[in-house]
Amino acid sequence: MKIKAYITLFMTALLMAACSYIDEDERLIYVKPAPVERSVLIEDFTGQMCLNCPTATLEIEKLIEQYGEDAIIAVGIHSGPLGFHTRNNLLGLSTDLGDAYYAHWNLEYQPVGLVDRGSPTEYTAWGTLVREELQKTAPVEIDLKAAVGEISQILINTQIKGVDGDTQGKFQLWVVEDNITAFQRMPDGTRNFDFVHNHVFRAAVNGDWGEDISVNEGYAVELEHSIIIASDWNPENLSIVAFVYNDNGVQQVTRAKVLQEPLAE
Repeated sequence: MKIKAYITLFMTALLMAACSYIDEDERLIYVKPAPVERSVLIEDFTGQMCLNCPTATLEIEKLIEQYGEDAIIAVGIHSGPLGFHTRNNLLGLSTDLGDAYYAHWNLEYQPVGLVDRGSPTEYTAWGTLVREELQKTAPVEIDLKAAVGEISQILINTQIKGVDGDTQGKFQLWVVEDNITAFQRMPDGTRNFDFVHNHVFRAAVNGDWGEDISVNEGYAVELEHSIIIASDWNPENLSIVAFVYNDNGVQQVTRAKVLQEPLAE
């Protein structure tokens, strides 16, 4: 037993001596982060006066059922000539910013959508475009948390990690709301006053077009934001959508339910 112990000590000493000849800079080997699956953003430009928009909504539901709610992040941007703003005690879901987005993309009809900020397309093409985007990996990973704060506000914590090269672009945060009952014109021309609207765009948190961001591979950027909850929003139905985009389109997107209790430290 003693001989074995001496041999072990001798080998350990040799290994330590050998290590002493390795240059310090050569001891650390960079390990590239694991690839991250891409989620896809569908910006659905819709309107309560649009007869065919419920059909586009059904297409989104099919895509979510097929690929999962984490893979397909949809935002219904009520806007344009077929959108409806609240008047005469009738709830409208259009916003001024939604109208500005509609004008920015030079849209001419509804329903129409952007898949990962590609060219505007009809909903019949979304399935093909989504499938193509899902085959890509994402250069960044987004860890998003949101919760209701003490003074009727949403507190948002985001960590963006670089996983494949260095990424420059814009970081955008949006508030969306589910389960809103409001009228909708249907494909047969009738008005459904009990139509349930989901993933409805409510507001931008960090500017109309987001904020500049730069994330290097292997590093992370952590951001804190907040927004006051409007009187006509239901806090229990709110979520935050976060995405990074640049001239090459949306690089990654995620969505987080707004929790009704404070974020854990």
